[in-house]
Amino acid sequence: MSVNDYGLSKVDPLSDIIALLRPSTAVSKPITGRGRWGVRYAAHHAPGFTLILQGDCWVAFEGKEPVKIQKGDFLLVPSTPAFSMYSHPGVECEPREPVSSAVRHGDQEGAPDFVSLGGTFRIEQVNAPLMLALLPDIIHIRASEGRTGKLGRVIQLIADECACEDPGKEIVLQRLLEVLLVEALRWRSIDPNAIPSGLLNGMRDPALARVLRAVHADIRAGWTVLELAKMAGMSRSAVASRFGDTLGCGPIEYVARWRMALAKDALTRGAKTLDRIADEIGYESASAFSTAFRKRLGCPPGRFARLSDSDRSQ
Repeated sequence: MSVNDYGLSKVDPLSDIIALLRPSTAVSKPITGRGRWGVRYAAHHAPGFTLILQGDCWVAFEGKEPVKIQKGDFLLVPSTPAFSMYSHPGVECEPREPVSSAVRHGDQEGAPDFVSLGGTFRIEQVNAPLMLALLPDIIHIRASEGRTGKLGRVIQLIADECACEDPGKEIVLQRLLEVLLVEALRWRSIDPNAIPSGLLNGMRDPALARVLRAVHADIRAGWTVLELAKMAGMSRSAVASRFGDTLGCGPIEYVARWRMALAKDALTRGAKTLDRIADEIGYESASAFSTAFRKRLGCPPGRFARLSDSDRSQ
């Protein structure tokens, strides 16, 4: 698979999105319980995951119906809202604060009757909305649906890496987290009605997938609706309508949004001039790029880069 200067693939839009998110700094820990117990956590707006290794429990996310999760089940939430976790319905839930070490709920003595592996990780915040646009609020993959075995192995590798201090730990964790995200994103049994408009829906439509691959392969091209419609085998009005229904925006708007995502990533890294960024994402000049960036983001590229650098240093 070839890559461009951004480290992105030239054939796989989903891989491009994951590359820009740069997941890192994983926390993975065992969570066990015995008897009757219940805990409540405030929202922390970071991606989180859980794999149930033994027993079962209930999870109730804010604004959602409680879900029973059992041995072999996998949960992924792209932005963790307030939630409660409990052994039995009706149990009083005690407020808790997230910790990075092992957690024991309920009776502290004796072998646990509930065991899970839970974790969270960071993503590049400048493009975090891309992830939220890809996923439903919650992905629940049941053990009976056959995908958690592979996910479980990936999560165990993450847990093993978190527990060691071997050289190269951070890059290994980043790659494992990328695999975790891709596995969850391409899980075919997600209810299509639960997926928000976005790239994931678009990639499941063969006609739109051809267009998306072409756009991601050459973002510098001066794409027109007519060219993209021909590629999809549709009329201009039909491709515009399909894009709107499936991705939440028209085809040219999608091109513009992806260009801005690449621009924001380049600006936060700080290694490229405005002229180079403009050329790489399809603008005729740094001035044209700056005008488009200011119109969409509300500030010029230079100020955006300074603010991003300030946020990182805090």
